[in-house]
Amino acid sequence: MSKTVFLINGPNLNLLGKREPAIYGADTLDDVTARCEALANPVGITLRSMQSNHEGQIIDWIHEARDAAKAIIINPGAFTHTSVAIFDALQAFEGFVFEVHISNVHKREAFRHHSYVSARADGVLAGFGVEGYELALRRVISVLG
Repeated sequence: MSKTVFLINGPNLNLLGKREPAIYGADTLDDVTARCEALANPVGITLRSMQSNHEGQIIDWIHEARDAAKAIIINPGAFTHTSVAIFDALQAFEGFVFEVHISNVHKREAFRHHSYVSARADGVLAGFGVEGYELALRRVISVLG
């Protein structure tokens, strides 16, 4: 298996750069992907970036990663706080998992303070803006050698 990393984004992240820019910033998901590819490509990592508003699709990608990826960087969006199914899928993945949140979820509404994904994640980044994706990828690069 090559050094492939899945960058999985959940619901509403397709609106990044348009939705609540005061919280999430002006960068689009394409901007995030381009910056991550610029980090990944020179060190031989293939980045597969995907986004879905559908929980089942995200689970299918996590299942696919079992045979295709060494690591997953995931921003599950609102599914962070609700999806035992995404947690279960991540439990079946043997590679590294890094959870990213653009905002600091712990400074927001109380329902955002709990993450099912964090119980599986090897690392969690919250509140670093879209730079959190690059920080997570830097850690992936470090652990994959």
